[in-house]
Amino acid sequence: MSLKKSGYLFCVLFLSSINIANAVTEVDFIYIGDSEHDSLLGVKQGIDEANLQGEFLGQKYNLEIVSKEKIEEYDFSKYIAILTSLDSKQLISLAKQLNNTPVFNLTDESDDLRRNCIANILHIAPSNKMKSDALKQLEIKKPASKANAQAWHYSFVKFAARDLNKRFKKNFQVKMNDHSWAGWAAVKMTSDAVARTQITSPDDMLKYLKNELTFDGQKGSDMNFRVTGQLRQLIILVENDKIITEAPIRGIAKPPSLDSLGILECMN
Repeated sequence: MSLKKSGYLFCVLFLSSINIANAVTEVDFIYIGDSEHDSLLGVKQGIDEANLQGEFLGQKYNLEIVSKEKIEEYDFSKYIAILTSLDSKQLISLAKQLNNTPVFNLTDESDDLRRNCIANILHIAPSNKMKSDALKQLEIKKPASKANAQAWHYSFVKFAARDLNKRFKKNFQVKMNDHSWAGWAAVKMTSDAVARTQITSPDDMLKYLKNELTFDGQKGSDMNFRVTGQLRQLIILVENDKIITEAPIRGIAKPPSLDSLGILECMN
């Protein structure tokens, strides 16, 4: 091969490598629900953070927002995950149409919804039973308590939670709550999976989230999904708007793990 031809070939290969290095993977999310809902603020926070990370990894995260009245108009096949603030009936109907796509439940706490064990519904919101079990543990430790059980609280400072609360408050001028944390968490666990594994198809993402996920979520425990689709997670106990403890409560919880909160059996 002549020097001229070999030089030309080198230039072609070099420019091709630059194009490959600069290639950007587009990752699409869709949110279905009220555009004023707190969960959407959390989703937006998650997308912002994913794109900051994605700048270094060649990934761009996109978000489409759709009202529940327009569900029938959409082809959901291109979305890596669907994020929802729908009620149980709407959520089940949507998930059954998209059985290979992760459908995140950010808001509905119904125990019966979890007992349905629909394979592609992933519940970030804690169930009613998780909250009631947390309060039962607290009743043993502090009988006269009038606490609330929550997924999140704006004054939570452990496990890098302080930084997350600060970032959220700076972006939206409101305090992060249960629903906004759920929206953030759904995007965070999915975008982290993309960064770690390069998965970009919804069916592969669903398999990963159900079978391989370990997620901190700024709660300090490795969280993952039960067979019911419920995310195992720490519950924050709050009285008079102040955190008094977290469940599972050491020395009281049986078993002494996240599985002391909200175990439910599938109905079929």
